[in-house]
Amino acid sequence: MQTSYALLLDLAAELGYRMMCTGAEVYRVEESVQRVLQAYGVESGEIFAIPNCINVSLTDPDGQSSTRIRRIPSHDTDVDLLMAYNELCRQVCQSPPPPEELRQRMEAILHQRRTYSFPMYLLSWFVGAGSYALFFGGSLRDGLCGGLCGLAIGLCGRGMDWLHTNQFIRTIAGGAISALCALLLVAIGLGESVDFIIIGALMLLVPGLIFTNAMRNIMSGDLISGTNLVVQALLIATAIALGTGFVLSLAAAV
Repeated sequence: MQTSYALLLDLAAELGYRMMCTGAEVYRVEESVQRVLQAYGVESGEIFAIPNCINVSLTDPDGQSSTRIRRIPSHDTDVDLLMAYNELCRQVCQSPPPPEELRQRMEAILHQRRTYSFPMYLLSWFVGAGSYALFFGGSLRDGLCGGLCGLAIGLCGRGMDWLHTNQFIRTIAGGAISALCALLLVAIGLGESVDFIIIGALMLLVPGLIFTNAMRNIMSGDLISGTNLVVQALLIATAIALGTGFVLSLAAAV
């Protein structure tokens, strides 16, 4: 029985860890893991999560308490994977499978994760940045240049990932490279408005989803997690301003 509870605790912590790594809100993770434990008859389970850590504990029928702590690494948002784990939690709550089967289902979800090729990755940056440039009032030429700046940001981001830099440095580099590309494209006559081109490209770096999750966490009472995400969003916004402002200041001084 102790081995079964230990396995269940490991699986619950792993499920919460994977949900956090997909960009799930803290309250969603805590509630989902709590319901999974209850589905297996564990009423003494406690879950505490913040954006960079999750703590899961339970007490078995013999009165022995166990805890699992997982640190959450830097990650992006994967809505498709999050939906798959959410659906798994619902299925477990309706009809709990044996713990080993639950582990297999979790592994199957991870192996079936939808991935995109590098050309598709670059295309998304091009279309996103170009569309934003047009949305804010730029011409077709500005939209094309905005897309090219988006490509530059995407390539820069991949390079920063290869160097294992943190998000703050990666965002500074992305803002700087987008501003530099916009200035060059206008200088050679391909673009018309530096402002529209830069704004369109920088919209891809704006931490809108992070700030939204921060507000949702705060409104649901998770003040520590919400404050953590607010600070993270402000730091990213600062990094955007630093990278872009540095290049524009140099250009104005030349």
